[in-house]
Amino acid sequence: MASVNRDPTRKRTPWVVRWRDEAGTLRKKGFGRKIDADRFRAEVEHSLNVGSYIDPKGGKRTFRDCAEEVRKSLPHRPNTASRWESSLRLHVYPAFGEKPIGSLRPTRMQGFATDLSTRLKPGSVAQVMAVVGAVFNSMVKDRVIGSNPCKGITLPEIEDEEIIPLTVEMVEALADAIDPRYRGLVAVGAGLGVRQGEGLGLETHRVDFLKKRRVRIEQQVQPLTKATVAVVPPKVKAATRWVPAADAILMELSAHLAAYPPVEVEVEDHTGPKPKTRKAKFVFSTPDGMPLVRWWFNDHVWLPARAAAAAAFRKRAAEERDPDRRAELERQAEQLATCGYHDLRHFYASLLIRKGLNVKVVAARLGHANPTETLRTYTHLWPDDEDRSREAIQDVFGHDQMADVPSMRPSVGA
Repeated sequence: MASVNRDPTRKRTPWVVRWRDEAGTLRKKGFGRKIDADRFRAEVEHSLNVGSYIDPKGGKRTFRDCAEEVRKSLPHRPNTASRWESSLRLHVYPAFGEKPIGSLRPTRMQGFATDLSTRLKPGSVAQVMAVVGAVFNSMVKDRVIGSNPCKGITLPEIEDEEIIPLTVEMVEALADAIDPRYRGLVAVGAGLGVRQGEGLGLETHRVDFLKKRRVRIEQQVQPLTKATVAVVPPKVKAATRWVPAADAILMELSAHLAAYPPVEVEVEDHTGPKPKTRKAKFVFSTPDGMPLVRWWFNDHVWLPARAAAAAAFRKRAAEERDPDRRAELERQAEQLATCGYHDLRHFYASLLIRKGLNVKVVAARLGHANPTETLRTYTHLWPDDEDRSREAIQDVFGHDQMADVPSMRPSVGA
């Protein structure tokens, strides 16, 4: 399978190993000593026999070349594809995109991750490194390189942040501050608990105004490019759901549709086995009737609204005489200044929990994959065991009518 021959024309590396790789291409490599050539020949023959052969020239390909090959081959959803593209372009390629992939070692990857952690949040660092690791894993499977240098590196710990839900006053401030065309989106987020993409992708025929008074969530809008969107399935299978709609939310949606009648537009639908183009009528759209792009909504609608709501709370704080109330208004102003659309979803979850709904129901309403995710996110909002224990005993012993309660101790003289 492989041979070692001496080539007198090669002064520094006269001992040449020749072999054919798995594709049948003739390869060769020179050595200065025969013992080294024999050892390499044995290694090549063994790797070809057991299927672990690594192309010696494969590691010379640049990381960018390998990453682009992987990125274009994976069946990513539009949002995931966009995240891959931005992670590679903004963070990875400037650092080592032109380096040979075989030259990248664990120490280099650890240093890259550590540097990222000085600029990005731990969750964002993990996302970028997941992309890098996936590229290396694909190249290992293709036997371009022998191992993944990201394996075993230490990433910054992602700490669970305790969610502080918005108050009713804060949600109302956002609804009052936002462009009237999108006031209904605040109602949908706070009153139905939808994710942003689910709200942007809501179509008129999925709102049952009269019979069962509920909304069907079974798709979302995600960006294909900075200017175009696609209709795609929800984040997880469990996110396809019916959400009961309160009359106040349905009235808000009805008023919105009357003020801003939807127009039929063509969209690229990726919810089925194959992408297709179809007509759609979205509840919420741009002033010219086009589907909303997340980045445009955030930049041009949400950010100005939250800034205006925060300013209103700061004004109230400045006029407040009670120091405790003033401090609370200032805290709420800061929370409004940094809140995202997802905070409306947290508000919705907090309302369900406050009304005593159990974790399975809350998980179903939110479209979580399982109740564990709901508990991990919102466990601090449920009454703790001590509170429940006190309430259980108080419900029985906290009144005078205790004839039906067993005696707590034996009667005197019994």
